[in-house]
Amino acid sequence: MWNVLLSFSGLVALIQLLFLPFFPESPPYLLMQKEDKAGCLKAMKQLWGEGNYHTEFDDLMKEKALTKGTKIMTVLEVLRERSVYPQLCTMLLLLLSLQLCGLKIFLTANLQESIIPYVSLGVSISELISIMFCSSIIDRFGRRTLLCGGYFLMALILVLLETSLLLSDQFLWLRYCSVILIFLFIIAYGIGP
Repeated sequence: MWNVLLSFSGLVALIQLLFLPFFPESPPYLLMQKEDKAGCLKAMKQLWGEGNYHTEFDDLMKEKALTKGTKIMTVLEVLRERSVYPQLCTMLLLLLSLQLCGLKIFLTANLQESIIPYVSLGVSISELISIMFCSSIIDRFGRRTLLCGGYFLMALILVLLETSLLLSDQFLWLRYCSVILIFLFIIAYGIGP
């Protein structure tokens, strides 16, 4: 019944969709995009409880003043912007490589087909761990450090993964190392890129 377990995320998404209309908009969105000062203060009070939020509101006003001349681009405008092509190509290559490495690696590692769904579940748990870990350390280390470190770790893990897959016929325990390396790759991807 692993397919029922994996479809559980759809149920969680439906619950979020049902409750979403009852939550306020983001205060920065209300102030910067909608230019609704009263709505921004109301959202702050609704999100954070009663209190004096003039410092936070003043910070948002300063940020709004800094970004006043900046044009907000749509997705199509971003895709047409030539200056973002290298970043866009990098992201597409990473996403495609993650999609292509899925079950084929588990089969290449000669794992039993009966445990592959559980390994896939472990991959999802690894993604969740990486998201929680990254969100807690991004302010401490910064995006650049996490990106560089993530790319370095991914490259190192891929070299080790290829080595373990090549030698998995000679050493049976390397099959399980391959699975662990896949989990580590996904965590490094979530922390970095």
